[in-house]
Amino acid sequence: MTKISIRFYKDRKVRALWDEEHNHWWFSVLDIVGAINQQDDHIKNRNYWKYLKTKSKKENSELVSHTTQLKLTASDGKKHNTDVISQNGVDKLAKAIWISLTAFWMS
Repeated sequence: MTKISIRFYKDRKVRALWDEEHNHWWFSVLDIVGAINQQDDHIKNRNYWKYLKTKSKKENSELVSHTTQLKLTASDGKKHNTDVISQNGVDKLAKAIWISLTAFWMS
């Protein structure tokens, strides 16, 4: 049985899906990015994730290895393939965002 849930981080919705096979939750990467950056614009969140994912791949970071794609219900009510990340990956994503923002403000 698959459990679908909405979690909240800083009063922002984060879509989550329980994976029975692996016994853990998967969280929407775009929702996490939006919550951390306090950004409601889906396009900006998607573009930021695309930039961060490309940068992580070039640096051989483990971040991308913690992601997969699953179908989650989007704001339009339809199910779309969405990048999701495990709880362990959420910590790595938050750290990558922090490093990216710090580098931006230091330059």
